[in-house]
Amino acid sequence: MIKKLKKTVIIFLVIIAIVGVSALVIDYIVCRGGEKYILTPEEVTDSDAIIVLGAYVYPNGRLSDMLKDRVDTALELFKDGKGKKLLLSGDHGQTTYDEVNGMKNYVKAKGIKGEDIFMDHAGFSTYETMYRARDVFKAKKVIIITQEYHLKRAVYIARKLGLDAYGVAADKQKYRGMATYKAREVLARCKAFLYVNVTKPKPKFLGEPIPITGDGRVTDDKDIYKKK
Repeated sequence: MIKKLKKTVIIFLVIIAIVGVSALVIDYIVCRGGEKYILTPEEVTDSDAIIVLGAYVYPNGRLSDMLKDRVDTALELFKDGKGKKLLLSGDHGQTTYDEVNGMKNYVKAKGIKGEDIFMDHAGFSTYETMYRARDVFKAKKVIIITQEYHLKRAVYIARKLGLDAYGVAADKQKYRGMATYKAREVLARCKAFLYVNVTKPKPKFLGEPIPITGDGRVTDDKDIYKKK
């Protein structure tokens, strides 16, 4: 009985070790695949769109610090002519929570015209955002904006999906909970690796093409992503 227990424990530990090592290897692959395309604002060149990845928006519409820094970074690049359009992607799957209009209201208050602002109401994940940027918005070259810990994965996913993608980090301050975010990111990178290399799932919503070269005001209709 004791021998069987020891054998079971050893097998369990071996499995845990294999899973742990595999996760670390995948984490390294994703980080290396994305970080070489992360540039400074001065280094990036003209793109079809500057993609802002969503984050928490308060019930009153105020952007969280992390999201505000992402949007401010995108605005700086846009005003420098580094992107033809802004693509604001986030979660607007419920009437009670809306990341994309919060971002749009913020950038419009900064003087950006509505036709230059595209909203992706169905950007429920980084993977779905990049997939939809390619297949719905028909973007080819993009600049992705988020914090550095997240940016490596975002750029890796985008390039694996065929986008000519580059990233600019939006770390303008220190953020609460970064240790937790970074720990979760290891698992998120493993999931992203499986998605782009193995399972390749389709987003929850696709719909008809909305070319990024057109008028962004068409995306004011929140159900545009549900239309087939």
